Amino acid sequence: MAEIVYGRNPVLEALKARLKFDKILIAETQEGTRISEILARAKNAGIYVHRVPLQKIIAITGDVATQGVIGFVHTQSYAAVEDILTKSQKLQEPPLLALLDGLEDPHNLGAILRAADGAGFHGLILPKHRSVGLSGTVAKTSAGAVAHVPVAQVTNLNQCIEELKEKNIWIVGADQAAKQPFYEADLSGALGIVIGGEGKGLHRLVKEKCDFLIKVPMFGRVNSLNASVAAAIIFFEARRQRLKIQG
Repeated sequence: MAEIVYGRNPVLEALKARLKFDKILIAETQEGTRISEILARAKNAGIYVHRVPLQKIIAITGDVATQGVIGFVHTQSYAAVEDILTKSQKLQEPPLLALLDGLEDPHNLGAILRAADGAGFHGLILPKHRSVGLSGTVAKTSAGAVAHVPVAQVTNLNQCIEELKEKNIWIVGADQAAKQPFYEADLSGALGIVIGGEGKGLHRLVKEKCDFLIKVPMFGRVNSLNASVAAAIIFFEARRQRLKIQG
């Protein structure tokens, strides 16, 4: 099954990551450096590229914000949790993981992937059930980050947390009811950060399995942030603390 990835940068990043494309459509009027690079990389990979009227692309996607470029790519394959841990070992870094508990919005997943890539996370783990999965919408929203951040799907998130803890990885949950602000917590070691679903937060069992909980303090009248915004703030704080230790 193929998903549509649209936009110059997402298509280009997917090509760089050597994802499998069925074909790429580019509007006849589109030119420029990135279009040339897309054409060159597609040619080298043996991917069919067809120049079409812009209206054909709009008719396919129903969206005018495609930048005149769409690609039909096979649904991104999932990694294993061990693959993610192996990545951290190769980089000689303590594991830095994101775990998602019941996230349902593909736009949020894409934004979280983008933040995870920017903060240098080794991978992301999400449950198979009652959770959003990888899709073309996720790829688009992630601005290509989906091609660089391994994503694992697990049948039981609680069991996965237990297995990570057995590997000496601390599990911290983002929960607005927590007492400790994120910037007062030690996020510098081997760590898995759990982000809850939209509006629901962390499930009770997941929360109980966390080693500790943190929050992003709110000083206005709104009492919580969007899941992807909160995740980005915490992710970059974890990276900042690692950089501080490295000197």
